[in-house]
Amino acid sequence: MVAAVTPGPSNIMVTAAGANAGLLKGLPCLLGVATGMGLMMFLVPLGLGSVVLGHPLVLKTLNWGGAAFLLWLAWRIATSIGLETTREPQPVGYFKAAAFQWVNPKAWLVSASAAGTFLSAGAGSPVVQSVYLGGLFFLAALPSCFVWLAFGATVQRMLRSPRRLRAFNVAMGVLLAVSIVLIAA
Repeated sequence: MVAAVTPGPSNIMVTAAGANAGLLKGLPCLLGVATGMGLMMFLVPLGLGSVVLGHPLVLKTLNWGGAAFLLWLAWRIATSIGLETTREPQPVGYFKAAAFQWVNPKAWLVSASAAGTFLSAGAGSPVVQSVYLGGLFFLAALPSCFVWLAFGATVQRMLRSPRRLRAFNVAMGVLLAVSIVLIAA
């Protein structure tokens, strides 16, 4: 629950989705984050984490690729014009939000840490433990990320002017870019 509710790239993305498109249209982004992270929490303990962590080149590629993607997403959020356009704003959708977890450095840190902390050789089948961990994270992420989505949707009321929305999007983009430094440090 703590990992899901603390600030990070996914929660910034969910907040921006709520602020730019509202609560209902931001739900696919929230569900994508929860599903992608739940799947990651299932697969990393099953051995994917040791494959990635055991190969420095794969890990470096993931780190640099993730940082590049986060910077691109930060740029897209910061330069989003949202309500200024005649078309409705489209937040990051379900599949993109789910796929985003695989390049999100915080998601990898949380998954690897959770696997090392909560899984035990004497606690039963690795598959059952992984299902439990993935399902538990999915269930914890729903209300945790909903808080960020609702915050974004609430802030949306104050962002009716193009100038305020622009300032908010720039702030969200900058926070996302800064989160890369905080996670890598």
